[in-house]
Amino acid sequence: MKTLLIVAFLILIVWNLGAGLYYMLVDKGQSKRTVNALTRRIALSVALIIIVMLSVKLGWIEPHGVGR
Repeated sequence: MKTLLIVAFLILIVWNLGAGLYYMLVDKGQSKRTVNALTRRIALSVALIIIVMLSVKLGWIEPHGVGR
């Protein structure tokens, strides 16, 4: 379940990045759709980082590898 949540966030982040690129090419700076898509991408990235940090702190996931 944890893995699915993280993968879903990553898919949404990549989707919004692609949407921003598409709107940038199609709109040619005439609308704010590019800015909105990239703002959503940043918000999702920050939310994912916070969720991962909170999960590690609460013991829901266990970090491994570097820094252990």
